[in-house]
Amino acid sequence: MLQGLTLLRTGMIAIAAVVLTGCGAMTAQNPDGGLSPINGIANDADDHLMLFGADVVAYFTENRHVQGSAAHRSEYKGVDFYFASAANKALFDAEPTTYLPQYGGYCTNGIAFGIPWGGNAEDFLVHDGKLYIFGGELSRQAVMLDLEANLALADKYWQEEVAGNNSFWQRTKRLVLRVPHYQSGEEQAAAVAAARQQL
Repeated sequence: MLQGLTLLRTGMIAIAAVVLTGCGAMTAQNPDGGLSPINGIANDADDHLMLFGADVVAYFTENRHVQGSAAHRSEYKGVDFYFASAANKALFDAEPTTYLPQYGGYCTNGIAFGIPWGGNAEDFLVHDGKLYIFGGELSRQAVMLDLEANLALADKYWQEEVAGNNSFWQRTKRLVLRVPHYQSGEEQAAAVAAARQQL
């Protein structure tokens, strides 16, 4: 009974969060062009700006986060991308799928739990020619504890539940009906700390 009430309360909080977040974010993260959902925002000029305007090519060419500019802009499948230079724009335009962040630019750790949420442009990993974004250093460290297993989980949930679906409804669903292997931030922090002590 108590667990049922807790789930109901969590569900109500999640639904309220969706409502309070507003339609603008819901629209920005769920474009119609085939790349959906995405970790995107709407700004004055673009409705679906990927990763707050980070230059997705620079992660590969410079191994760092570089902020792009509307002066070097491309659109791919209804999603807007900014670049720091004309050269990076040209690289993207020639092979856009090479530079797309995995899981729509959402936090890889969140997607491993079926939750399209978070992901900031500064915390990333380029691994096996793919770009992975994280919601913070702790999220990155938690995924790195067993990188291949966590990427397999993220791939599974992205393909089976998240890709092509509304980010807000998927997030709400998986915040209420958590996956069996779900770990809270505190549990992940403890696992990361325990792994450090074994080194």
